[in-house]
Amino acid sequence: MSIEEKATEVQDELESKFRNIGKGRYGRVLRMARRPEKEQYKKVLLITGIGILILGAAGFAIMWIMNYLPGFF
Repeated sequence: MSIEEKATEVQDELESKFRNIGKGRYGRVLRMARRPEKEQYKKVLLITGIGILILGAAGFAIMWIMNYLPGFF
């Protein structure tokens, strides 16, 4: 089998997978999905950012406690 035949086979395989994207288990979800409005996107971005900051602060506090407080005991 030549390189061209292998490449064609791989390409045909990929194209068949992409052709069936909207027909599988998640096809209905993909058909119903829509692009969020600007305000929705801003809210999601803000909430996600706040969550990341809270988790980072909690991790930093735990690290600080583990590193500096055992020295007092």
